Amino acid sequence: MLAITVRDRAAGLAGLSLTEEPYPHAAENDVVVRVHAAGFTRGELDWPATWSDRAGRDRTPSVPGHEVSGVVAELGYGTTGLTVGQRVFGLTDWARNGSLAEYVAVEARNLAPLPAGVDHTVAAALPISGLTAWQGLFDHGRLAAGQTVLIHGVAGGVGSVAAQLAREAGARVIGTGRAGDRDTAFGLGVDAFLDLRADPLEDAGQVDVVFDVIGGDVLDRSAALVRAGGTLVTIVSPPAVRPPDGRAIFFVVEADRARLADLARRVQDGRLRPIVGAARTLAEAPSAFAPTQRVSGKTIIRVTEGG
Repeated sequence: MLAITVRDRAAGLAGLSLTEEPYPHAAENDVVVRVHAAGFTRGELDWPATWSDRAGRDRTPSVPGHEVSGVVAELGYGTTGLTVGQRVFGLTDWARNGSLAEYVAVEARNLAPLPAGVDHTVAAALPISGLTAWQGLFDHGRLAAGQTVLIHGVAGGVGSVAAQLAREAGARVIGTGRAGDRDTAFGLGVDAFLDLRADPLEDAGQVDVVFDVIGGDVLDRSAALVRAGGTLVTIVSPPAVRPPDGRAIFFVVEADRARLADLARRVQDGRLRPIVGAARTLAEAPSAFAPTQRVSGKTIIRVTEGG
């Protein structure tokens, strides 16, 4: 099969290449998915799991990409709940070969059925962004109706989903980004928008939850905006500055089949719209990791047409 692989950590993005790789083995409780569309995170080449397995052994050449939408091609021994030919989407394991390939082996529990009418390209934009947004807002941030949430990077893959989920939950939403993100942000239903390059962050006022995907100085300065009892949530790194009378949480997204199914129903019903910023072919995936221009939303790799 064709796949994007990395072999040399020191080579960085230059080490990404399209190669012929063996068809994946379906272990116990696995399925092999014929990939129709795949998502990736640009920082993956810095993740230890891209280069080593859970025992610390080198696993190169490795295939990046951890969001997949496709069709079940094969069931591993003992696999239940899914059938060959079924449309599925979900999150692949961090320490195994990923979705930037024609086929990928995935634990069945990390996949959810993909409803009819939801395009694979849209579905591939949902697993990391959707689960991260939900877990950050509600599992960790405990956001409730009537509260105010400040979402950094609101026009990005995670931020755009978070804004829509927060609005549906009855929260007031303040989004941040660059000036060019303003129209996208208001299209998502935010109540206010701050240009991080021009507007004082303090204009956001006191909020119940800060959801950060940027880190650095923006994360540090946001701690002072969290009112008593509120929460600062980030996916970038453990916060160096904590709210005076609140919580600070760093988390890594976890697979959740039931939540994936719920998010897919929201997309099917028109209540949630993941933003696909660009779609590329598998051969174009290496250049998509280092785009020449900034793209709002999620970049998706289309691997197989149809389905």
